Amino acid sequence: MISNRWIALRHENWNKLEAILQRVETSSLKTLSPDDLRDFGLLYRQAAADLSAARADSSSRTLEAYLNQLVSRAHNYIYSGQRLSAATVGQFLLHGYPRIFRRLLPYTATALAVCLAGGLLGTLITLARPAFMHAMLGPEMVNTIEHHKMWTDSVLTAKPQASSAIMTNNITVCFLTFAGGIAAGLGTIYLLFNNGLSIGVVATACGQNGMALSLWSFVAAHGALELPSIFIAGGAGLRLATGLLFPGMLGRKDSLALAGGESVRLISGTIPLLVIAGTLEAFLSPTRAPIGLKFAVCAFLLTALGFWLSEGGREPATPA
Repeated sequence: MISNRWIALRHENWNKLEAILQRVETSSLKTLSPDDLRDFGLLYRQAAADLSAARADSSSRTLEAYLNQLVSRAHNYIYSGQRLSAATVGQFLLHGYPRIFRRLLPYTATALAVCLAGGLLGTLITLARPAFMHAMLGPEMVNTIEHHKMWTDSVLTAKPQASSAIMTNNITVCFLTFAGGIAAGLGTIYLLFNNGLSIGVVATACGQNGMALSLWSFVAAHGALELPSIFIAGGAGLRLATGLLFPGMLGRKDSLALAGGESVRLISGTIPLLVIAGTLEAFLSPTRAPIGLKFAVCAFLLTALGFWLSEGGREPATPA
């Protein structure tokens, strides 16, 4: 049976949802700030869960009618949909995406830390046990490195095809890293750690054979966007995992739905980054273009990426 205490604990949230609904019905959804929109969805899901509880109690018909009306009003706006257009996509990338990136930054930072841990371990094991490098990379690649040759030279002979294949592969890796979050985050953590481990082994092997500059000049241009995309995909996977493991006040299904929506929006911004990275990896990175040019492209892309993610979507400062 629903108690007065149960109602008292939830009444404030119902009032908040009612207040947001009045604003939306008076004006429109466009008047809500990003935080208000997030609260709107969260409060709607909480009210829907409360409605289910009220329906299960035959003595709470008045409360059921109130919640049913409240949830129905909110449902019309939550699931009203919006026509997808170039303008809406552009607005999301310019303003909405940087906001959600900043809000979910701790997840991306954690993904970066996992990858760095893998890279550090790969470096230490390679230095301590060279046989690990041979087992990890295989004799053919080790032989290529020891003869001071880049294994990426074959990309030059088929640039358009290589560009398409690289884009597809990079997008696949990112989405697999994201999807690994549904396995309580274990798949995401494994892929991040394993990628870091591989990078650590390759970087150490190249450094030991005097090929560090060749390696990093190859990685510089496309890596400025490709590597952050992998970290962001990892962050999206970890956000998905927290929604599954730590539902809080929400039901697990509602928590997972909320986390899924946020994580999908987070990973969606990596698609244009990976398209650019794939193009650079096919048409610039493996070429004999000046090394200074490759590092200059890297610096420009990192600066632009940092500015977009840190400043995009911020409200203009009001004069004092």
